[in-house]
Amino acid sequence: MSKEKKIKVAVQMDKLNKINKYTDSTLALIKEAIKRKFSVFIYNVDNLYLEDNELKAIANKVLSINIQKEKFLTLEPAHVINLKCFEFVLIRQDPPFNMEYITATYLLERLPTSCMILNKPNSIRDCPEKLFVMDFFDLMPPTLISKHKSNIIEFVKKFKKAVIKPIYGNGGTNIFYLNEKDPNLNTIIDSLISETEHVIVQKFIKNVKKGDKRILLINGSPVGAVNRVPVNNEIRANLHIGGQAKKTNLTKREKFICNQIKSKLREKGLFFTGIDVIDGYLTEINVTSPTCIREIDTLNKVNISYIYWEEALQLRNHRANLFPS
Repeated sequence: MSKEKKIKVAVQMDKLNKINKYTDSTLALIKEAIKRKFSVFIYNVDNLYLEDNELKAIANKVLSINIQKEKFLTLEPAHVINLKCFEFVLIRQDPPFNMEYITATYLLERLPTSCMILNKPNSIRDCPEKLFVMDFFDLMPPTLISKHKSNIIEFVKKFKKAVIKPIYGNGGTNIFYLNEKDPNLNTIIDSLISETEHVIVQKFIKNVKKGDKRILLINGSPVGAVNRVPVNNEIRANLHIGGQAKKTNLTKREKFICNQIKSKLREKGLFFTGIDVIDGYLTEINVTSPTCIREIDTLNKVNISYIYWEEALQLRNHRANLFPS
């Protein structure tokens, strides 16, 4: 009897010295893939290239993973891989969503349909996180996207308190609280609209102090959540800047939100996403590199990565039946 072919997985991720091995979601996905005896290779965008119209990368094969060790990944020496030979390619590098990120999506689109890319490159490109969410405006707090100072001032006066942030920012960077009575209001607005992109302004949700809930969805269905609670007088709940991870369950409203966005996520091939919900309002749909797998696993004694690979394999088999080679 012939030996079953190993599934090959390539992971496009950040450089190892830039990640937190204890909280990184990508490492959790890699660990589960290794457990399943998949052949896993990692590379970063700098090492992705197109040669003779074939997409290749300088990558390292992962032999083992142990986050308790200083060198938490045991790797083979780097060598060239041809990505068309892989069953799965995972896009897992963090934003900023810049031209490098966009170029990588164009390159990955060169791969044949036999290679499943999670998430779908053109959908990542076409669904910027703070803009794609506007497809579900009725689920959101009042929101303005603009570069006009007068628009922003008028918005703040209308709602008294607001939050302003860059449209392509991430990780809580350059998020500011706006109060119509703040003497620094003009200065804050001027500093953000001096950049090249528009900004997003939303009505301040005072119950953010009770938490900013991250809900992870796989193939459109919720698989776990964590409540990120800001500390002290902070309005940002991002865990890497001090927010506390708290165990939580989905409310009726949050289940409704997940159900409302499910079909569009599936339609666009956004297999793994993370949504942010504050006090029943949808604020973001993360499509680039959703995080919080480890926190949800720890708090709820689950294994999100196991669900991820089960669903990915099922989806791949379904696609193979629809489009046999």
